[in-house]
Parts: sequence; structure tokens; C-alpha cells
Amino acid sequence: MLRCTAPEETTGSAENERPNIILIMADDMGFSDAGCYGGEIKTPNLDYLADNGLRFTQFYNTSRCCPTRASLLTGLYNHQAGIGGMTTDTGQEGYRGHLAENTVTLAEVLKESGYHTGMVGKWHVSNTIVQEDPQAQLDWLNHQAFHPEFSPPEQYPVNRGFEKYYGNIWGVVDFFDPFSLVNGTEAVKTVPEDYYHTDAINDSTSAYIRDFSQDDAPFFIYVAHTAPHWPLHALPEDIEKYENTYTHGWEAIRKERYQRMIAQGLIDSTQYPLSARWEDALAWEDNPHQEWDARAMAVHAAMIDRMDQGIGRIIETLRETGELENTLILFLSDNGASPEDCMRYGPGFDRPSETRSGEAIAYPVDKEVLPGPQTTFTSIGTRWANVTNTPFRYWKMQSFEGGVHTPLIAYWPKGMTAEKGSVTNQVGHVMDFMATFIELAQTEYPEQYNDQAISPLQGMSLAPIFRGEQREGHPTLFNEHMGGRYVRTAEWKQVALNAESPWELYRINEDRTETTNRADEYPEVVQELDSLWQEWAQANQVLPKP
Repeated sequence: MLRCTAPEETTGSAENERPNIILIMADDMGFSDAGCYGGEIKTPNLDYLADNGLRFTQFYNTSRCCPTRASLLTGLYNHQAGIGGMTTDTGQEGYRGHLAENTVTLAEVLKESGYHTGMVGKWHVSNTIVQEDPQAQLDWLNHQAFHPEFSPPEQYPVNRGFEKYYGNIWGVVDFFDPFSLVNGTEAVKTVPEDYYHTDAINDSTSAYIRDFSQDDAPFFIYVAHTAPHWPLHALPEDIEKYENTYTHGWEAIRKERYQRMIAQGLIDSTQYPLSARWEDALAWEDNPHQEWDARAMAVHAAMIDRMDQGIGRIIETLRETGELENTLILFLSDNGASPEDCMRYGPGFDRPSETRSGEAIAYPVDKEVLPGPQTTFTSIGTRWANVTNTPFRYWKMQSFEGGVHTPLIAYWPKGMTAEKGSVTNQVGHVMDFMATFIELAQTEYPEQYNDQAISPLQGMSLAPIFRGEQREGHPTLFNEHMGGRYVRTAEWKQVALNAESPWELYRINEDRTETTNRADEYPEVVQELDSLWQEWAQANQVLPKP
């Protein structure tokens, strides 16, 4: 059993002092997409949370979906939690592809301390079960065959501390008819004709709130959206709002976002010079696919807009149930925007070839079919990904700031004493949520769980920042994914694009967009930081043994 300390009283008024916690995470959303982070996308509900809460400018994820989720759920670096890569079990301790036995989840800790626990949306921290025959796999993806298990059920959320779960076990989904959809442990065979996954995630969250609020126990709900991850699927009425928004191109949108970020007081141009645009050679006016590219970004915006609409319904449900004042709401993204060209992948593994009714799904490599409907499988590509991550370089999968930087909004009317609408530049990391929630729940991190020794907690509580205080943060932070890596101190960040790339060195306290490489100037710093990274890698199962 979980060995931790519950509060002295778990009923009545003392119980009500402990906040409800709702952790909302977007999937592949760029740093500057939301209105309150400089974007032109309509996000009035996220803006409301920001205006009445706190925005972070230096908050880190681990650069990709599975690793970030593993770190967020466990309070550990993702390799320690068993997910250094994706969901394949390589047999190496840092690369098991599922939450390892040496971990305990947020839900397990909070449930033991008296919280209701629920999750909706994307799990993606368990080993995926696949059909060996490629056609059988496609039949399954296309909903023309049925297999009840998408990963080992013992790895499902309800077996890692969540009382309730509704969502997708795998990562990529058709938003109108998702693959790997599960309620508890039972596969969902069919969905209504008007189904849209983002709405289902948000509305299931509201249903959980209504259920959990019927007694005095506080609740924790993890809301893991699949939006705006490809495929670009959105409702026509949402796309229409952005029909003309992106027709003047990526250079203009990026500059407009940057200027709004400065005007909002989110960043300053001295510490955050606008990095060079990705592959500056192709100007918008020379782009032969202007209509397609403007539409792709319009669909991306529409997906975020629809997510924000549902977050508004969650806020209203909290208000109606009398829970809003003492609920901590956190919103972030799992990594930077995706540069992937999913059209070139084609069908297979997690990408269908047909809809349930047998309509062919287009992967328009030559951009001959516009994005948006269910019968297309498309993504925004490198140049728009560069825009959504304004003012940073690079994107998802990379250890540069565009890959590991996330917006984080924190809102808690009753418990947050930091100035409303303020911005903090204190550094945080997704592994800090465990320590934060433990402090707020008045409990402790366990040394053992189910007779298994649990790795020591790596995160640090964010609660002092919520109180408007300066916390003693991490002296160093590290990352590795697919050979890309970084080590960061208060002054320096050393980063490499892949396993073959040399270290680049940036004075991160002055150059937060990584524009001036100082590696040749400070070889002694490069050597010192490399030694730190190597020590961390060896201690945390980061480097697979041959």
C-alpha cells in the first residue's frame, strides 16, 4: 500500500480547506497560440484565467508527448519513470514505454490522501498493443475490426490511481471517431454521429465535477486534450472564424505575435530577441500553396478555439457547483508545436486509411485537398510551427526552447495571493506538480507503493510562486529525447539538436531565445556543463547500455 500522511481531518471544514485541482494540458500547442500569450486565436476563457491568475514565462516540459506525461504524472524525470522514448518497451530501464514500477502517480498519492480522482483524454504512457498483420492493424484503426485492449489493462489510468477515466489510450486520434477510446477499462465501440473529441473531453470533465462535488472530499481531475495535435480536424463553424486570419502569411503573423507579447508585458525585446524565422528563404508572397497553408493554420486555430470554449464550460460548472473559489486550475502544453508533415507518413500504426463508413482518407502530400474534415489527415508543418512557438527556435521533440517551453497559467481565487494577472519569470518544470499538489493536499510523497521502492521525488513545489514569493528553484535542469539534450543553470543553457550535434551554449538569463552561441568563447563552461549532463544521464538511466 501507499505509505503517506493524510491530513489530521478529512471531513467537514478542514477537508474543504484543501483545494480541488484541475490540471489541463493541450497537445502540441505553441507557446504563443493563446490570446494571453500573444496569439490572435480567440481564447477568452484562458485569458480569463490568466487575467485573474498567474502566467509563467519559463516553464519547462520534456519536449514530447509521452515523456512529458510521464514526468508530469510522477514528479520524476521521464527516464526515471520509464519513458525516455515513446511507448515501445526496449528492455532498458529508462525506455520501458510505460510508467515503471518505481513510480507513483499524482492520482495514487491524492487518492490515498482523500481526494476523488478522475482523468479524461489522452493517456499515452502505456505500451501499445498492435496487430502483427498491417492490414489487420488498418482494419482496427478504421473501426472495421474490434479488439478490446489497446495496451495492457494493468497500465490503464484506473489502475494507476484514477477512480474514473474516459479517453484515448493511444496518442493520435481522428477527432470525429477516435481510435483507442476507453471508458474505465472497457473499449468504447461506437460514438454518436455528431461526436467531436475535444467537446467530449471537456463535457466529461464537467460531468466528473458534478459527480465529485456531491460530497465534501476535494477532487483532482487531469484533463489531457488531444487538440491541437494533428490531424487537423475542426468543425466548420470554428474554421469559418479564421477564414481570412492567416491569408497574409507566416512572417506577418509571427511579427504581430511578438509585438503583442511585448505589449502584454509577457516578454521584453532585450532578453527575448525574436529569433530568425525558420528557413527564411520562402517568403509568403512566393508560396505556391497560400490557400492551403492559410487554411491549415485556420484549422489549428479552430481546434484551440473549440478547446477554449469547453474550458469555459468547465469554469461555469465549477461556478454552478460552488467549487470555483477553491479550485486550482492549471493549463499548459505538453511540448512546442509540431513541425511534422504527417501527410508523408501515410496510413499505418496509428493513422487510418478509411473512415468507419468506408470513405477514403486523403493524405495530401501535394496539398491538393484542404484540411479540416474527417476525410483528411494533415498538419501545419515547419513554418507555421515556427510561428506558433514565437519567439523561440525549433519545436516539438527538440531541447531548444521552442520544444521544451510551455505556457503555464495558474488560477486559484481562494489560495493564490500573487497579484492577479501578473507574470512570473521564475523557472518551473512539469515534474514540480507532484511536490505542489502534495503540499496543497497536506500529505507526503511515499517511499514505497505496493511493496515497491519508489524513486525519490525530483520536483519542487510551485506553491511559493502562487503566494507571490521567490522560491529556491532547481539549480540545474536537464533533458534528453531522441539524442537531443540540454543542461540549464540560472545563467547558462547548453543544448544539442541530436546525438551527433555539438553542444551550443547560450547565456540564457540574457538570451532566452537562443540567438547567440557562446560555445567557442567559453570552452571551460561547455566542458563543465557537459560533465554535469553526463553525470545526470548516468544517474537517471538516460543512456541505454549497449
